[in-house]
Amino acid sequence: MINLNSLAVGISFLAIAMVSSAAIRMNGFVIDDDALIPARDIHSGGPPKDGIPSIEKPEFSPRGKGEQIDPDDRVLGLVHQGTAKAYPISIMNWHEIVNDRFGEEPVVVTYCPLCGSGVAYLARVKGMEVSFGVSGLLYNSDVLLYDRQTESLWSQIMSRSVSGPMKGTRLEMLALTHTSWADWKANHPDTLLLSRQTGFRRDYDKDPYSGYENSSGTWFPVKKKDPRFHPKERVLGVEIDGLFKAYPFSELSKTSGEVTDTVAGQVVTLVYNKKADSARIVGSDNRDIPAITSFWFAWYAFHPETEVYRAP
Repeated sequence: MINLNSLAVGISFLAIAMVSSAAIRMNGFVIDDDALIPARDIHSGGPPKDGIPSIEKPEFSPRGKGEQIDPDDRVLGLVHQGTAKAYPISIMNWHEIVNDRFGEEPVVVTYCPLCGSGVAYLARVKGMEVSFGVSGLLYNSDVLLYDRQTESLWSQIMSRSVSGPMKGTRLEMLALTHTSWADWKANHPDTLLLSRQTGFRRDYDKDPYSGYENSSGTWFPVKKKDPRFHPKERVLGVEIDGLFKAYPFSELSKTSGEVTDTVAGQVVTLVYNKKADSARIVGSDNRDIPAITSFWFAWYAFHPETEVYRAP
């Protein structure tokens, strides 16, 4: 039987050995001249590879019992394989990645504080289970993940590998909700909550990005900007059959909280909770469609062709 992990490591070393003279090295990663994004547009965020440590063995508290969390605290909520889990932003700010499992299925939950973007994926590609770390590199101010099996770089908002042996491979996104702890717990009373017992010494009561969300500036360059909304306006962005559409929360707040729309010929329903400052998108089968809640500048930087919802 072929050991897929060993094979992946072998592929990685082979790829590095054959790298062209035009390749560059950043934070210990080889970025070839045929990467899906220009190397000149990749920036160091400051920390080295794994300088922001991912959580590898997450601990959870049933219904948040014993954990320090307030009703208005922000969480990323995920229901998968019949289990509901919540990941506090106060913890994700310090770690950005949680390599988790739902039953036997590997899942990675990611968060980029600079883009306000939380995305969850199945952590299995080409039949191989993968785990992720923080590369310390950014593209359009968004975190570049790396997988430990092949050392490929992955763009969070693009949901695909941009460099390395996995280049061009997409990850399967899961429907993740960015909401308040009170809202998530009300809808999922049996939820598990990621514990502060992470194995690392961090002050989870301190926001290392305090003030950033309310400012108009970004700390790192982005390729394209659009002045229609405040750069940090929260939007729900969705891709359906290659068409991108953004739903700014400021527009959704002008509605009753439920909007029927058509995207790429598909009828969808937007559900907006003003109190929880949260939105999700539901298909005709009443299932949540995977989408990304992020800052407007980040969604537009990656998808300048995006359609934008305006309240009537």
